[in-house]
Amino acid sequence: MTSVLDLAPVVPVVVIDDAADAVPLARALVAGGLPAIEVTLRTDAALDAIRAIADGVPEAVVGAGTVISAAGVEAAVGAGARFLVSPGWTDALLDAMRGSGVPFLPGVSTTSEVVALLERGVNEMKFFPAEAAGGVPYLKSLGGPLPQARFCPTGGIGLGSAPSYLALPNVGCVGGTWMLPADAIAAKDWARVEALAREAAALISSPSGV
Repeated sequence: MTSVLDLAPVVPVVVIDDAADAVPLARALVAGGLPAIEVTLRTDAALDAIRAIADGVPEAVVGAGTVISAAGVEAAVGAGARFLVSPGWTDALLDAMRGSGVPFLPGVSTTSEVVALLERGVNEMKFFPAEAAGGVPYLKSLGGPLPQARFCPTGGIGLGSAPSYLALPNVGCVGGTWMLPADAIAAKDWARVEALAREAAALISSPSGV
């Protein structure tokens, strides 16, 4: 599979409380140009939602987020997740994700964590929580000594700040929730979600940086 970082400039981070919303939500995101969909394992409906999207929206690349244990890795892949994202990592979690057979983005927020992953042969990571952990200036600073590391920053990023991240040469995509406003989900306003997804998909990652 193409790297998760290269599927789209924005990966929607989805929290689903009702599995019945999964398929229409995924269809709206795909129609708007965002095929990579991260369903977080924060709700009881998450695994059913992943399963529903994997079965009902084949054009979507559905993944699991907030993966924090080997059991979570196994459950997510079993439900049909095609990639895994964690907010942080341990040796045990990294081993489980590596053994899953699907692409994964372990979470980092410090230089030492990045170096430790590079030492283990992993060069694609989630930077989380992006804004709280230093944002664009921090990632720009990492690009000098650690140019081989590529990131999907997530956490506090919106439509206004996303272009600054995407302009960095070590950022492949960003994760965000702004195209999934709670009131739109509650109202099942999938047309609005699609419109917001299209707006996000129009953001372009710059390979040359700033």
